[in-house]
Amino acid sequence: MKNNIRPFFLILFTLFIPVNNFSQDFKPLQDGIEYAELTRRIDKLPVRMNLLRLDLTKVRLDVIHAMDKAIGVETVSAMAQKHKAFAAINAGFFRLDKSEFAGDAAGIFQIDGRLLSESLNDRIAALITNGEKSTEVAFRHLKTSVSLGYGVDSEIGISGINRERGAGEVIVYTPEFGPTTKTKDGGAEIVMKTECGPKNGPEECKGKVISINEEKGNSAIPAGGMVVSIDSGLKEFAHHVSGVKSFSKGKWFFLLPFYVVAPGNSAIFQNSLRAEDIVAGVPQLIKNGKIEITWEQEKSSKSFVETKHPRTAVAKLKDGKFLMITVDGRSESSGGISLNDLAALLLEFGATDGMNLDGGGSTTMFVDGKVVNHPSDKDGERKVSDALLVFPRKR
Repeated sequence: MKNNIRPFFLILFTLFIPVNNFSQDFKPLQDGIEYAELTRRIDKLPVRMNLLRLDLTKVRLDVIHAMDKAIGVETVSAMAQKHKAFAAINAGFFRLDKSEFAGDAAGIFQIDGRLLSESLNDRIAALITNGEKSTEVAFRHLKTSVSLGYGVDSEIGISGINRERGAGEVIVYTPEFGPTTKTKDGGAEIVMKTECGPKNGPEECKGKVISINEEKGNSAIPAGGMVVSIDSGLKEFAHHVSGVKSFSKGKWFFLLPFYVVAPGNSAIFQNSLRAEDIVAGVPQLIKNGKIEITWEQEKSSKSFVETKHPRTAVAKLKDGKFLMITVDGRSESSGGISLNDLAALLLEFGATDGMNLDGGGSTTMFVDGKVVNHPSDKDGERKVSDALLVFPRKR
């Protein structure tokens, strides 16, 4: 009897004391960059994931758009290698088709303080700023508000930035979009030289009219300038065009404030919370150390949350480090993951805040010269709009 007691208690200990070897799975690759590969079984299916854990005092992060423009697509590995990044993951959602507008960011997108795409449905976004000693990352629901002011109390509301102009819309095109606006004939386009800088809070751009092109589209976008393209279907089209023509006589300037606000917060932030780079995702997964999946607020869908897909996500950890994770799916070796299960995993890994990025066939992780996960598209690595790059911080 005495000889059987010890093994019995050992078995109980093994069954009921949870053992988490997650911290031991990471391998250092460079100073401040750790990498891990894990496989879990979720709902009886294997789920394979790749993780990067980053010390933000020893690395810097940059968001890069494909082709170094506001539209276009490239593979994550191509973007990483072109910019000599040590590691990278795919980032924001985008227009995925065969048109000349493929790669247009689906949500707020900013590089080096320049807003290249407007917000969509107040969706969650990652805001990145590289300081001298460390990189800061914040997650916010952001909403852009852009308008063109002219004359006295005259204003044109802007529908979007650097994307295809739709019926009744007003779109701003900057040099990052390309050499021309790609618009069809019809409407009017105001071509301006601009000067931008902070004045009284939000960044303002003042522009001097170079020309006003009526009925003819595809205007050239001047270096150091922009084009405001107004579709003829806009209700106030004739009024705005005649007003701009009148106002532009002589030495007149336009003001184009780019406001970025956090919904529910009255504060207006200069140059997008002073962040260098901003990329949107959908939805938020973790907030203040608790699961908070805001798919309804961000106008996503329940099926998108609950269906098992390949996923890409990022999170801030309790110890101040930053986590990048890709989860493979749509294969026998990895069944994908729902956002509910992904949020639970992030919480287990020590996340205090986290968000979902583009997934599915876009999900890609590049580390030290190669793609380390298994993208699900039959042709392999998908061309995407943008990537989040990791660079060892220079000492």
